[in-house]
Amino acid sequence: MKPSRRRDPVVYVTTSQIARMASEAARHPRGRINHDFHEPRDPYQRMLSVVQPGSYVRPHRHRDPPKAETFVVLRGEMAFFAFADDGTVIEAVRIGPRQETLLVDLKPGVWHSVAALAPDTAIFEGKNGPYDPATDKEFAPWAPEEGDPEAAAYLAALLARLT
Repeated sequence: MKPSRRRDPVVYVTTSQIARMASEAARHPRGRINHDFHEPRDPYQRMLSVVQPGSYVRPHRHRDPPKAETFVVLRGEMAFFAFADDGTVIEAVRIGPRQETLLVDLKPGVWHSVAALAPDTAIFEGKNGPYDPATDKEFAPWAPEEGDPEAAAYLAALLARLT
């Protein structure tokens, strides 16, 4: 099986591809990288992300236009957080191959965030398209922006909510 390339009629995700992406994610300033299997105008977006612990994904939602979203953890472990409109954490769940929960499927408009709990966490993500960076997501006004000095403390507080 060959590593995936966008627009191949059949795509395989391999452990060696994940290992290469993990090495790249460890060197990336954001601590994560992704590989898109879709084109921006495709009606169904599919991505492979490899995320390192400490990478901050600002809480957001996909409301306008409404987009459902699914995460499947292929390797490692991920924390998933769902929030009320005021920023209160309403769910904090561990997801991964060694956990009871393997997948999370969100309805459109749910405030959420994810965080890697293990090095080299690989996540398959699918959501409705097409992709438009101007409307893809609405960031939570009650959460620090990515790169904000308060983001690390906010992420640590979220992680402390896990049981």
